[in-house]
Amino acid sequence: MQFFIDTANLSEIKEANDMGILDGVTTNPSLMAKEGITGKENILAHYVAICNIVDGPVSAEVIATDFEGMVREGEQLAALHKNIVVKIPMIPEGIKAIKYFSGKGIRTNCTLIFSAGQALLAAKAGATYISPFLGRLDDVSTDGIALIEQIRTIYDNYLFDTEILAASIRHPMHIIHCAEIGADVMTGPLSAIKALAKHPLTDLGLQQFLADHAKGNQ
Repeated sequence: MQFFIDTANLSEIKEANDMGILDGVTTNPSLMAKEGITGKENILAHYVAICNIVDGPVSAEVIATDFEGMVREGEQLAALHKNIVVKIPMIPEGIKAIKYFSGKGIRTNCTLIFSAGQALLAAKAGATYISPFLGRLDDVSTDGIALIEQIRTIYDNYLFDTEILAASIRHPMHIIHCAEIGADVMTGPLSAIKALAKHPLTDLGLQQFLADHAKGNQ
């Protein structure tokens, strides 16, 4: 399973990258705004700064919702850096744009996926990644993990190359469940990634080892 971090915070990206387990980054306009990054030129420069930290896919989202606008923005984003993946919303015009980019050899990430039908359309159009938002589905009392599993079955049935990028990860058990059912990628906050390393018995065991070592060196 590939680990992406979902943020626009450069310090968090660097910390995850320094752990040696980071494969890529996803971000969006909301995450950019959270870091106080506004204005087209500043946003484009920030994408480049992210690409200079992590040697892996960096999803950069278009703002346009019409085909021509998505193509124009997507081509500009793709030209920024070889690591850029153009993030396209799951709407009819977005499917059309994904097909266009697929024909041009530009990688895409179809975002805001909430159903297996949407995932199927994106794969048919040639999306590199699809991003089902399992946490947001959980928020409305729908089983997000079940959707990931359903998409995995469909993709395996037809040998689609599109990778399942489990998004809207909220906690470490989301990551574990996605790994169990075969999601290709997970993207989530640094806190969820770091929480995988935590266990109270590990803390207690280390504390005991250090205490015993100290006694033996008195």
